[in-house]
Amino acid sequence: MPILLEIVTPERLAYSEEVDSVQCPGIEGELGVLPHHAPLLSTLGFGELRIRRGGHEESFAIAGGFLQVRPDKVVVMAETADMAAEIDLEAANTARREAERALSEGFEEPADLARARAALQRALLHIRVAERRHREGPRQRA
Repeated sequence: MPILLEIVTPERLAYSEEVDSVQCPGIEGELGVLPHHAPLLSTLGFGELRIRRGGHEESFAIAGGFLQVRPDKVVVMAETADMAAEIDLEAANTARREAERALSEGFEEPADLARARAALQRALLHIRVAERRHREGPRQRA
């Protein structure tokens, strides 16, 4: 019996489908959710959210937010959520190089340093998720 998963960002509803399981990055480790999971509210970190549905696996690169498990659905409220299949690896590598260059130049304002670090973290996450998907290809369970 599947459970409804909604992945929401400030800009859009990124995903809304029934799934068999969800695995996501909590701030203290990975969280796994199956149908009939106990109600839960947790803070999410940066990482890969993996969905199993009908023998297939899909991935998202997510950046922070919250996970809410309710009896009827799982809601992921993330700052960003990018489907692995839609990540442009070349663009992610360019963003990584630009963030590294910006960090090497130094900053007068702490906020600028924080933005550059966040950009690097997001680029590295996109690279990791996209490379894993490319390496493993679309996954199916037997």
